[in-house]
Amino acid sequence: MIIAVDGPAASGKGTLSKRVAVHYALAYLDTGSLYRAVARDTVIAGGDPRDEDAAVAAAEKIDPDTLEDPGLRARGVGEAASIVAAHAKVRTALLAYQRSFAKQPAGAVIDGRDIGTVICPDATVKLFVTATPEERAHRRYLQLIDGGVQVTEDEVLADIRRRDERDQGREAAPLLKADDAHLLDTTNLSIDAAFKAAIDVIDAALGRTGSAS
Repeated sequence: MIIAVDGPAASGKGTLSKRVAVHYALAYLDTGSLYRAVARDTVIAGGDPRDEDAAVAAAEKIDPDTLEDPGLRARGVGEAASIVAAHAKVRTALLAYQRSFAKQPAGAVIDGRDIGTVICPDATVKLFVTATPEERAHRRYLQLIDGGVQVTEDEVLADIRRRDERDQGREAAPLLKADDAHLLDTTNLSIDAAFKAAIDVIDAALGRTGSAS
């Protein structure tokens, strides 16, 4: 069973995907961490995230064991990750790893921007998780403030809008809702409500009954 979860930055798809993975006892992969790691490693090597060749060199040497690095969640790394993710050759370099992860015996929950459209177009269930830019910016702002980062909500909203434009406008695997994906708008939902809605959709797709606990 492969569950593909796509959506824009700060839509709640990561938190939701982790809970879904636990619920169904499936492996979980946050593909955004792959691009964040590429951005981090590109900079560490002295390269520029805007330089496709430098980013590809980092992608080809990616170490999955470093994907839990807390430093990947830094605000600047997220912006750099959005830049390297726009490089077609970087996406190609990471394609095999993502597809291999999805093909584990029990299956997997994978979240990102192009899981249902490119990485796993034949996924068992596809979700597209979204929320208004203002709500997503508010959530990210609270996370940053809680982490001690001094920033204004307007700055975070501007950052969200830039990332949306880059993700949706890139030529290589742009952010799109797959035609057969279930839309889940979390603008007015708590994480618990969003989780229940997601489980209901997935169980219905699997022909199961019952709800999240």
